[in-house]
Amino acid sequence: MFDCHLHSNFSGDSQMSVDEACEKAISLGLKGIAFTDHLDYDYPDYEEVFMINFDQYSKFMDQTKLKYNHRLKVLKGIEVGIQPHVLADSEQVVTGYDFDFVIGSTHIIDKLDPYTGSYFAGKTKKQSDTRYLEEVLFAVENFKNYDVVGHIGYIRRYNQCDDKTLRYVDYHDLIDTILKTVIRDGKGIEVNTSGFKGILNTPIPDFDILKRYKELGGEIITLGSDAHSAEHIALNFNFVKDQLKQIGFKTVTYFEKRKPVFINIE
Repeated sequence: MFDCHLHSNFSGDSQMSVDEACEKAISLGLKGIAFTDHLDYDYPDYEEVFMINFDQYSKFMDQTKLKYNHRLKVLKGIEVGIQPHVLADSEQVVTGYDFDFVIGSTHIIDKLDPYTGSYFAGKTKKQSDTRYLEEVLFAVENFKNYDVVGHIGYIRRYNQCDDKTLRYVDYHDLIDTILKTVIRDGKGIEVNTSGFKGILNTPIPDFDILKRYKELGGEIITLGSDAHSAEHIALNFNFVKDQLKQIGFKTVTYFEKRKPVFINIE
């Protein structure tokens, strides 16, 4: 298996070193990992945390690939935080380096941060979920230089409601439009297992959305822990892999030189 969503200490919100992540992945028996450190222009209050010297990052990851060449496939990725006013700047970074893998994610909505709670102020759950999904749809319609959409349902981590679901049945029109756009463009989605770290107890997106993706003809799907520390690498991958198999997926995917590589689910 490959863990296709890891954050090293190049991202200001992670203390995990690249070597620590690699050694942990090897100990778990993973075949490869993708470092996907942050590019988040105009992140409110925390922009310096989510901006990287990508010249340094790119060179270091190339050296790491060579260092672990016979023990672990190391992939050089990036997680792009998409907002309407940063598309051109984000595109410039993505095209400026030889990334293996690009995750397109929605972290900030209307310049408000779900993590701090400011996004949810004055909104019902229905309003906050709907506005979030509208921004995910904007992202997939207007930023095409990505490989998979990151953690559809991200705001579930931070909403203050007792109900932390984001179900397909409740937002089927928006979710269908997002998934159909992703499939039409030859892109994919990730199964982000960070939901198992807290009280969600499901991946992001949840299995009902993954099932709908499969029904619509979606095939490209990556597994990512979104780990910021070594203990969470490949979190609950075996369980999720079994569930994907039950849904009907035959393969999972990793990307190398921006090309999908399909691995049979055993």
